[in-house]
Amino acid sequence: MTNILTRIFTTGFYRAHAGLFLFIGLILVGSVPPQYIWQYQKTLMLAFITSGGMMLIVFAIWLLFTLKAIQYVVAEIYSVNQQFLFYSINSFSKKQQFKSWAVAHSIILFPILIYGSIAFFVAITSNNYLAAITILLFLLLLIASGSFVFVKLVNRLMDGSKQSLLLKLSGNWKKPFYNLFIFHLFDKKKIQYLFTKLLSWLIIIAIFNLFDDVKHDVRVAGIAVLAIVSAHAVLIYQEHVFENQYLVFARNLPYSSFNRFINFFKTYFLLLLPEAIWLFSRFNPGIAFELFLLGLSVSLFYHCLLYSLGMDMEKYLQWILGAFVVMFWILMFRLIWLLVPLNLAIAYLIFYRRYYNAK
Repeated sequence: MTNILTRIFTTGFYRAHAGLFLFIGLILVGSVPPQYIWQYQKTLMLAFITSGGMMLIVFAIWLLFTLKAIQYVVAEIYSVNQQFLFYSINSFSKKQQFKSWAVAHSIILFPILIYGSIAFFVAITSNNYLAAITILLFLLLLIASGSFVFVKLVNRLMDGSKQSLLLKLSGNWKKPFYNLFIFHLFDKKKIQYLFTKLLSWLIIIAIFNLFDDVKHDVRVAGIAVLAIVSAHAVLIYQEHVFENQYLVFARNLPYSSFNRFINFFKTYFLLLLPEAIWLFSRFNPGIAFELFLLGLSVSLFYHCLLYSLGMDMEKYLQWILGAFVVMFWILMFRLIWLLVPLNLAIAYLIFYRRYYNAK
């Protein structure tokens, strides 16, 4: 049973989220100059062990990752291809089921367990035994909670026709075309959305702490915005998936290309609204508006790339990595005023030429 669960769920999870893992690595490492990477990681590890606030932040990230893993496994359990589980796993005792699920769930949480284990031993060697025990207990809690949920669900059937609470509450609301994907995020992709927003927050903290001596330089803010939007690349990819699965009919509606482009502009305006609030609370309105336009232009550029690249996540991430490097150096020369119209022009050109014959 352990082998079956591992092959079905762990392999599928890493295959489905390979792009997310790659991009998290890109944002956490790629946004830091190479000469500072070791010092940066060492500082984060020591802060995690010695600071209660930092430990809560890391635990929150681990919890979101675990919830994302649980969400994926639960969706797979109730997919048509896995219905045999209800007639096979239930022949084992719940204790045996729990052990097998614990192994499979531990493999899914492998990145967390590796980092947590390193932190545990660093805390032991630095005589911080309370932090070590706290880390160990929290890791065990994450494994046990997920395994308990899986055992509970496999041993009872679920009515798949039930609507989510969001759809019930918003059933009578008017839903403009441009915010359908936002409703989809809050209905089906809540964990991924929260994980991305938490990653944005960590990027803001990391970049402004790393460049504390020049934190008022607009280039630092521009790099932070670029990294934040790049962290949203997976959500932008999900928007393209949503469009291809549910909104293909929209290409037959009597709207001009420009109006369609503006609709996507509105979509990313809503998606980046939390970051916009932060920008206007930290900078004067002129600079905040310029930085927010930068974020929207980069989002639209990333979005329109997919009309040429199709659903190839690997190629998409390669292009984004290259674009990130180019835009990074443009920002270093204080050319935000050039980068915004350039991104919008390229995005609209791709959109105009590829929207009706996208891959």
